[in-house]
Amino acid sequence: MKIVNSLKSLKGRHRDNRVIRRRGRTYVINKTNRRFKARQG
Repeated sequence: MKIVNSLKSLKGRHRDNRVIRRRGRTYVINKTNRRFKARQG
């Protein structure tokens, strides 16, 4: 999992990436290719 300031660039790395808000944090997750994970903040 990467921790970054901007998730917008990481969202474009794979077409199945989704931006999701959980517990006040913003995540990028990918159900098909699970190595694309990131958290903001």
